[in-house]
Amino acid sequence: MNIAIPLHRTAFPSTHLNETTKPEFPKFQHSSRFAELPNSHACLRNVSLTTPPPLPPTTSSSPRLRIQPRSSRARVSSDDAARLNSSPEEEEEGTTPTSSFAEFITSERVKVVAMLGLALALCNADRVVMSVAIVPLSLSRGWSRSFSGIVQSSFLWGYLISPIAGGTLVDYYGGKVVMAWGVALWSLATFLTPWAAETSLWALLAMRALLGIAEGVALPCMNNMVSRWFPKTERARAVGLAMAGFQLGSAIGLTLSPILMSQGGIFGPFVIFGLSGFLWVLVWLSATSSTPEQNPQISKYELEYILDKGQKSFPTVNKTKTTKVIPPFRRLLSKLPTWSLIVANAMHSWGFFVILSWMPIYFNSIYHVDLRQAAWFSAVPWSVMAITGYFGGLWSDMLIQSGTSVTLTRKIFQSIGFVGPGIALIGLISAKSPSIASAWLTLAVGLKSFSHSGFLVNLQEIAPQYSGVLHGISNTAGTFAAILGTVGTGFFVELVGSFQGFLLLTSILYFLSALFYILFSTGERVNFDETGG
Repeated sequence: MNIAIPLHRTAFPSTHLNETTKPEFPKFQHSSRFAELPNSHACLRNVSLTTPPPLPPTTSSSPRLRIQPRSSRARVSSDDAARLNSSPEEEEEGTTPTSSFAEFITSERVKVVAMLGLALALCNADRVVMSVAIVPLSLSRGWSRSFSGIVQSSFLWGYLISPIAGGTLVDYYGGKVVMAWGVALWSLATFLTPWAAETSLWALLAMRALLGIAEGVALPCMNNMVSRWFPKTERARAVGLAMAGFQLGSAIGLTLSPILMSQGGIFGPFVIFGLSGFLWVLVWLSATSSTPEQNPQISKYELEYILDKGQKSFPTVNKTKTTKVIPPFRRLLSKLPTWSLIVANAMHSWGFFVILSWMPIYFNSIYHVDLRQAAWFSAVPWSVMAITGYFGGLWSDMLIQSGTSVTLTRKIFQSIGFVGPGIALIGLISAKSPSIASAWLTLAVGLKSFSHSGFLVNLQEIAPQYSGVLHGISNTAGTFAAILGTVGTGFFVELVGSFQGFLLLTSILYFLSALFYILFSTGERVNFDETGG
């Protein structure tokens, strides 16, 4: 639709103009009157300026428009007219929608991260069930501490295999499809664990390894979906929300497992959590999409907000199918920022799995509390971690929005996430009662969550096009460290006779890893497509 806008008021004989005529003006003058119009230069971008030549008389049946004397006419499309309400600054830089808290919590992207949080909750609940079940299983089968560590680490054998391959698949096919397959497979493995345990030891180990294989894709999928759905200024809090589910999964698994075991036997929790995973897959496939553009329910405002903010920092996130199937592993491993992430993930996994796998046994053997109390003391810290992880992400985003560099922000939060737990574990060693020990453990795990706003978000920033496979590489290193820590704890306790000595070693490793990350990490994008630099 064309809109005639009078621009000048000077003497000019009135004339009638047929609506279909396209007159031309030789020159356009921008008058002070037009300058007073709101957002005037928003209309000047896509205008065609015309001056009427002498015209033949029009018939009475023709549509007419009266032109004011000597007025220039600017033909403006309906899209241009709609821009009259936008500011000049927005028009110069492109429309830049902003996000309020109310818009954020009701948006489609929060629904996506909520579903990711539920998946990660199931992921962790399925893996921690064995941390509780291992106590009665060891007693009934006569397993030693070292052999119990081997059984628990069987999950990590599978987890060692899948992150790199899974990360590559995530980069190529997107997070939605790969996550659905992952949750379906690990739920099946959890559901079949009781059958495997009654069949043979090897069947049990194989089923736990299958659980690890399937769960290896969870975090790369989370990173992929967050990088697609959230702008850089919201990514830390999005990761915080997703990882809150991850930590709540630990708390849910540790607290509900003893209750379910008392009602349905040792294997009751495996059946319940396995069935919950199948239900999650049905909802995920029907309610989410891989990218904002593919979501039929997203508002135009939210889509513009995501794309405007996201394209500036991640121009390649929507080019999934053009990414090479075989990533440049050699170039990825040639950069020190990559190694800072590998070391950080390795230390994070070491501490995580040592605490997750051994704390129920630690409280049971050191403070002589029963299994349900031991699970409770071990679960409280993970609930606190879920809360502190979100607020840490919110604080991180606020620092970046206030002008603090991404690099400095990531180093600050990673330092808190490693130095804090290192100090708290020393306090745990000296605790004389289970309540004091639980307080120190809660502090250690709560501060550990700040790592999610450090290396975990940093994976998306240095290599957005390779975030999945980079997460897979660092996860594989983390799995090696987790296996070493989980199995090593059992052998260390048998040889030395002290849990405290192993916790002291873990504390020292936290300090060294924090130093390495501070020296070699960056929040800027690293060029992995060239061998130099």
